[in-house]
Amino acid sequence: MSGLAIEAKFYHGQRVRSMVGLFNDGSFPNAKLDALLVEAGEPGEIVEIGTHVETGTTIYLVAFGEDRMIGCLEDEIGLIVSRPGIITSEGQEQ
Repeated sequence: MSGLAIEAKFYHGQRVRSMVGLFNDGSFPNAKLDALLVEAGEPGEIVEIGTHVETGTTIYLVAFGEDRMIGCLEDEIGLIVSRPGIITSEGQEQ
């Protein structure tokens, strides 16, 4: 790792929405490999933020409901806003 700090795009406690379907990569032993865990558009909340040691990639632990904690990349989630309009994963309102 280069020692450069990577700034997180999202923060602990923020409400987010899955931008894509999230599938089991082997992290969930009680679900079949490649099983759909979270449908696109499903809401969740960021409960922890970490960094992949080898790549320096920011990983967000998102609680989807009470029973699913999923590690997500920035491009897999987007903010839920309380006002009209849709915020894309790039932070642009549509």
